[in-house]
Order: sequence, then C-alpha cells, then structure tokens
Amino acid sequence: MVDVGAKADTRRIAEACGTVSMSAEAFAALVRGDLKKGDALGTARIAGIMAAKRTSELIPLCHPISLTNVEVQCEPVDGRIDIRARVECVGKTGVEMEALTAVSVAALTIYDMAKAIDRAMRIGDIRLTHKAGGKSGEWHNGDVQTAHSSPSTPGDQ
Repeated sequence: MVDVGAKADTRRIAEACGTVSMSAEAFAALVRGDLKKGDALGTARIAGIMAAKRTSELIPLCHPISLTNVEVQCEPVDGRIDIRARVECVGKTGVEMEALTAVSVAALTIYDMAKAIDRAMRIGDIRLTHKAGGKSGEWHNGDVQTAHSSPSTPGDQ
C-alpha cells in the first residue's frame, strides 16, 4: 500500500458511470419489474452501495476508507441501463476505486438478474467522471456530463 499517513484529511468525492446494454425483451422485463429474481434496479443500487463499502477487501492495496456517503443511480434509457455512483469521505486518500467498484458491481448485479432472458448483455464504458479533494484537487472527465454537474444527481431517485 502507499503510505498516506502524512497526508491531511480533506473532503474527497469521486463519481463514476457505466452502462449495461441488453435486448429489447430483457429491457422491457427489467423496466416492468418482471424478472424472476425481482427488482433489478433496486437490488443493483444496494449492491453498488455495499460494494463501495467493501472495496478494500476486493481490490489489492486499496486502503480501507470510512465513507461518509454513497449514492448509486440506475436509470433505464433506450435499451440500456445507465449507472452512476457518487462516493464521499473525509480522509487521506481518494474514493475513485470505491465509485468504480460501485458501478461495476451494480452492472454485474443487473446482468445476474436479467441473464435468464439475455446472456448477451454488454457491460461497458465504466469510467471515472469526476473527482475532487486532496492534493491534486478537482478533475472532470471532459467527454461526459457528471452527476455533479447535472441537475439530477444519483441521490435524486
């Protein structure tokens, strides 16, 4: 692990996003809530939050971080599910990995719950969209609109 002991505690924020694309049949069943395993969007949201909290157990060399907020949004849009996560803490190291893990596990949960209808679903475009705090300050991924900069944030569900 990287030694962060000498770093100052600062408020840190990270946002990430990704998508799950699927067939029209799977998308319709998911949106209607007709999947045999139940409410995929709600379950994926909770799975993403749980994953963010356990990132240091999943990713080698990640520091355990005391998170102050985790928000995950799963939005059906044109045959795909857009996933966004926002993670916050006050600490010595950033929460980028927690945000990326939240999106990844939410996407995997959607896949698991809808795979009986469509095994060819595609999980993709998982990326960091925004980070703030720490020595490197604020960063925005210029090719995406972040939840931070949009009127609808992940907690607005």
